[in-house]
Amino acid sequence: MSPEEHKTLVRRFIDAYNARNLDMFDELVAPGYVDHTHGQTGRDSLKRLFSLAFDAFPDWHEHIEEMIAEGDRVWVRVTARGTHTGEWNAFGVTIPPTGRTVILPMVFIWRIADGKLVEGREVDDEVQFLKQLGLIEFTEKGKQFFPDDAV
Repeated sequence: MSPEEHKTLVRRFIDAYNARNLDMFDELVAPGYVDHTHGQTGRDSLKRLFSLAFDAFPDWHEHIEEMIAEGDRVWVRVTARGTHTGEWNAFGVTIPPTGRTVILPMVFIWRIADGKLVEGREVDDEVQFLKQLGLIEFTEKGKQFFPDDAV
């Protein structure tokens, strides 16, 4: 596959994700997919992880800002947005709905083989994510470095 075909595959994956069409993952994701960020292995494990996230953030949407493909890798920068209206399990804790909206820049790095996503990594700012949910507060000194409008 060419770099442009790899980008098309990733766009289809993100579109399926945004549409909650997890059945489409059977076509786009390898059965033995490895998620290095969340410690998940297997396409079905990835589907379960996303289902839990959709329960907690049913309106979650990822907008592609830019994409770079080279060799068998695709880097994607997205802006994600969602409202926390369901229970969410994170860091070993069940977090009840906060009703807050989160806006989060994220970067994904995927490796593609035989026309499918075979492994992935995610980079995001978990501190800003938790702050936007109202789960952490910065100290007065921290607020000088991280003002409320910084996302």
